Amino acid sequence: MLVVVGGHSRNLGKTSLVAGLIRKFRGRNWTAVKITQYGHHVCDNHDTHCGCEAEPGAPFALTEEYEPGNTDSARFLAAGAGRALWLRTPAGQLPLAAGTIQKILHQNENVIMESNSVVELVRPDLFLMMLDFGCADFKPSSLRFMDRADAFVVLDRGINIPLWDDLACGRWDLQPRFPVKPPRYLSPAVAEFVSSRLSPPA
Repeated sequence: MLVVVGGHSRNLGKTSLVAGLIRKFRGRNWTAVKITQYGHHVCDNHDTHCGCEAEPGAPFALTEEYEPGNTDSARFLAAGAGRALWLRTPAGQLPLAAGTIQKILHQNENVIMESNSVVELVRPDLFLMMLDFGCADFKPSSLRFMDRADAFVVLDRGINIPLWDDLACGRWDLQPRFPVKPPRYLSPAVAEFVSSRLSPPA
């Protein structure tokens, strides 16, 4: 089974939501994958150079985390994931890692990925997209794949009208929306919705 968590901008709490799902459904023995795209020494998860680039000449980089800790992938292990991987590609070049992504899916029963663009390469069993109506930034990849989301997890900051309403107006009207209050990103309603969509344990 494949669960994907995306969001329209950085720093929305995607990693916290993924970790919360792993913790809640830890009996699934998740393989968690963090996908980062970088360019001009700036990745899509940080505003500055973070050293996530692949080696010169390599189309992408894939590393595995082995110890729980404070990095995003290490947080997945701390939450109870069986494996935690970090995949990095140049911006817009995720298809170069398509074969590796397929291998990960074939070799692991339950996979949870933090990404938007991966839904261009695979069809997840569940795709959750995080939204923050108070954040004006909107990734092009998020807008492109917004129609594929099964539900939206909306940060409750007391703002009911998105700053980007004219950009993505109506694209969330037909799917469930679940408000959450940071730092609690996995509400009982979100957990119940995810539980209803998970396949029966093997």
